[in-house]
This record gives sequence, structure tokens and C-alpha cells, in this order.
Amino acid sequence: MKLQKQVNRKVGNKEYSKLVVVIPPEKVDEAGWEVGDELEAVVKRHEIILKLNKKK
Repeated sequence: MKLQKQVNRKVGNKEYSKLVVVIPPEKVDEAGWEVGDELEAVVKRHEIILKLNKKK
């Protein structure tokens, strides 16, 4: 997996972007996630842990 930067738009000299991590489909299946699920990100030290947000 890689952390990727995607430019959303440019306004004048200012650039607006977002960061994207592409997760392999087999890992998504293994976690039991589905497209459209809400995820929660928890940061601990130098790690980002993604959890399924059970509040649907």
C-alpha cells in the first residue's frame, strides 16, 4: 500500500488536495467491510488504525 496525494482543485495559486490509501480488496473482504461502510480513524503514536463505525 502507498499513501497517495490527489489534487482536488486549484484556485489561483492555492492547491487543494486529499490523501488516499488504496486497500487491497482481499484485505477489505477479510475485515468484513463493504463499500459505503463508515470507518473511524484512530491515531496511536505513528499508526493509523481504521475501524468499522458501527453507528449506521
